[in-house]
Amino acid sequence: MPLTHDFKETIRQRAQEEPEFRQALLREAVECILNGDLQTGKAVLRDYVNATVGFQDLEKRTRIPAKSLMRMLGPKGSPSAVNLTSIVTVLLQTEGVRFELALRRWA
Repeated sequence: MPLTHDFKETIRQRAQEEPEFRQALLREAVECILNGDLQTGKAVLRDYVNATVGFQDLEKRTRIPAKSLMRMLGPKGSPSAVNLTSIVTVLLQTEGVRFELALRRWA
């Protein structure tokens, strides 16, 4: 089900006003990807990009065309590990954060 304009606008507004919310979006995207839910991870990354840097700025920083970035993070997209890593690295740098991993046993 596609997200409504109002929902996307709410995400954008919160992301611009609340650094903790932005960081939570980015963390959720990466956690989903690392835990095998690529579809959800890509969708959250796409929302994050739309709400923050935008695809044009991401294009300049990753040297990947904006249309390719949009396709990669779209429902049918299949980004390579190199491209996905490049995207996440730029977003982490933009946010001024880094990840520390912790392993947990399956419940």
